[in-house]
Amino acid sequence: MAMSQQEKTDYKRKFNEEKYDRVGLYLKQGEKERWQAAADQQNISLSEFIKRCVNEKISHDKG
Repeated sequence: MAMSQQEKTDYKRKFNEEKYDRVGLYLKQGEKERWQAAADQQNISLSEFIKRCVNEKISHDKG
């Protein structure tokens, strides 16, 4: 029997809660748009852009 749309959504939510950590950010007005534009230039998601920037900073500081 096929899953209903609600069952699919619930399954994805539970999977994400079990496998991923979540970080929330508060940004000044306009900051998100700047970050999104930079991500768009690299053809990546905003989430991926933020992860790359943070990881690059960590690597740089370790070096």
